[in-house]
Amino acid sequence: MKRSSSTDEGGLRPHSSSVKHRTRARYALAALVPLLAVSSWASIGAASARVVSTSLPALPRTWPTDRFAIGMADGPGDAATLRRAAPFAFRYQYLSGGVNTGSGWTTWNPDGTFVTRYDDESFAADITPVFSYYMLLQSLPTGTDEGVVDLAHLQNPSLMRAYWSQVRLFFRRARGSRPVVLQVEPDLWGYLEQANAVVLARSFARELVALRNALAPNVLLAYHMSEWGTGHDAFTGNPSDATVRSYAARSAAFYRSLGTHFDIAFTDLSDRDAGYYEHVEHRNTWFSAQDFAHAALYDATFVRLAGVRLVVWQVPLGNTVMRSENDTWDHYQDNRVQWYLGTNWRAHLGPLVKAGVIALLFGRGADGNTCACDAAHDGVTNPPPIDGNVGIATSPDDDGGYFKSRVALFYKAGGLALLPT
Repeated sequence: MKRSSSTDEGGLRPHSSSVKHRTRARYALAALVPLLAVSSWASIGAASARVVSTSLPALPRTWPTDRFAIGMADGPGDAATLRRAAPFAFRYQYLSGGVNTGSGWTTWNPDGTFVTRYDDESFAADITPVFSYYMLLQSLPTGTDEGVVDLAHLQNPSLMRAYWSQVRLFFRRARGSRPVVLQVEPDLWGYLEQANAVVLARSFARELVALRNALAPNVLLAYHMSEWGTGHDAFTGNPSDATVRSYAARSAAFYRSLGTHFDIAFTDLSDRDAGYYEHVEHRNTWFSAQDFAHAALYDATFVRLAGVRLVVWQVPLGNTVMRSENDTWDHYQDNRVQWYLGTNWRAHLGPLVKAGVIALLFGRGADGNTCACDAAHDGVTNPPPIDGNVGIATSPDDDGGYFKSRVALFYKAGGLALLPT
């Protein structure tokens, strides 16, 4: 595909009607769930779209900052180095491996102390730790359809006994006087929504909240809102603003159907760099200016109807500025870092702040995608430019150092204040 020249203003590409990101139309899931489900949440959402509140929901009581925050994926042992690069507010780490595989997070250090160590290291660097709890899908038995596997595991009594035992261990390890964020099972909620498995989702959500309340009140629980859970991709085919609001209202209605309250909600724009999708999977996932506007509109509608602030998570790290980014393994391009943190960052982050988004967390969702680290172990790289990416790297980070340099500039300029409720 011939692409336009890159710029620091976002590396925009011509709008495409092809699927933009993880749209998972798993309509057959409903047959798996032999439970009574509420069937009216979608119609409730459509009606609610007409009565969106103009005020923002309150921040969680112990949210660590009243400023718009930036964070990134960051493994154990790196907190101090990350803090020296820029005053990051958050760092996140997956807790994964499955509950019955012998290799889940509880085995990484004795008796689940991986969590304690990660927390302590983060606090020492004045960074709030975030954990993405991703255990159901990787548990046994496995299968080829993620949604079917997730829902089957939720209804497996012996597996869930082990699951809840490990969740309790997490809360015991995370208990303390400072906030810790727990994002619960990204993607699972989207599959539950598509299956209309409201009773199952409600039971799972209420158990999570009850355990947190009893064992670790300092932990901030994060729901994960997957826009594809509606069965639609709100960023494909140039939809109208009304269509985007309608889909967002459905997402909010499903969240409200849980009948319990999470402290915050997470969402994502894409799980991989646009260059990765383009060259490896031959799909166009580049965002246009309109796509970014629709994402902010979706977020704003969800926040006001769901009554919970939002964090955009796992934002891809590629760019079209640095020569390091030549669309090869670990060096794939994307335009989201440039859009949100490039030279026009105030104008581009402003709509997110107004929407009720309170943080951006950047990270790659699969090996081979760009990392703001030297995952490729190839040091400083400056291959021949492609499509105008002429920035000379002096950093060994696979993105040429662009992301961390932009975060440093964002904070040096004072960042942005969050809007009051």
